[in-house]
Amino acid sequence: MIEHLLRETQQTLEFKAVASGKLLSKQFGQAKNIKNLEEVEFKIFSQWGDDGIIQYLITHLAPLEKSFLEFGVADYSESNTRFLLFNNNWSGVVFDSSRDNINKIRNSNYYWKYDLTARHVFATTENINQEILESGLSGPIGLLHIDIDGNDYWIWQALDVIDPVIVIMEYNSVFGERQALTIPYRPDFDRHRAHYSGLYFGASLSALYKLARDKGYVFVGSNSAGNNAYFVKQSHYKESFPNPTIGEGFIKSKFREARDENFQLTYVGGQNRANILKDLPLVNVETGLTEKFQPTQ
Repeated sequence: MIEHLLRETQQTLEFKAVASGKLLSKQFGQAKNIKNLEEVEFKIFSQWGDDGIIQYLITHLAPLEKSFLEFGVADYSESNTRFLLFNNNWSGVVFDSSRDNINKIRNSNYYWKYDLTARHVFATTENINQEILESGLSGPIGLLHIDIDGNDYWIWQALDVIDPVIVIMEYNSVFGERQALTIPYRPDFDRHRAHYSGLYFGASLSALYKLARDKGYVFVGSNSAGNNAYFVKQSHYKESFPNPTIGEGFIKSKFREARDENFQLTYVGGQNRANILKDLPLVNVETGLTEKFQPTQ
């Protein structure tokens, strides 16, 4: 009885959230001449304000293939594509490295209502294209989001079986604005095993900017939380979109997720986060060389 009431309460809250999101989508999706993506942010299911940014982009880029692929969704309670699924009735595929998370998604009250495929995948450069093909995706899709707290740069570099119009890439602002850096590739990379702090993962915005340019994408900005960068395929880019430089689009994150050796939150923030990672190996994607990380102010 209690579980039934809890499910009903959750469904009611979700319905109200989506209804509010529909109104915001109409308001922000049709916005014009914005200076930066922060102006159109709102949150329904995304961790930060990314739901609004996505609605703005898909509105101005329509018509699009109404399909998405999102990596690293945990149990999908917080994600950047769930509002797309509920509000816009897109089809999609989600990957997560936890089998328990995927089972929770498959057993959810919404899984049968939408065209969603949830797959247990630990993404590597060696397996990812085949995993995507086996999920039923190939060729043009509307949106790709990679957030796996690890080999994000290398996975995007390796992808060649899908052709997304919008790409959202998590960047690690702790690596700073100027240097084009990523962790060295390891198929079994785990951020907390790699370094106790959990801050040693992913790639800098500059590294992703360079990769995006090489793949034919335009940088349109970052969310205000300073962890997601947005890129639009050059062939679809609109002159009305923001087009910041790296310096203009870089946002330094303020969330304090660093851990100590006992896996306890330390609440270290600011420049002190970068100092923790001093001398750890990172690949400079401009030179291809592995170097010791030297934090810059």
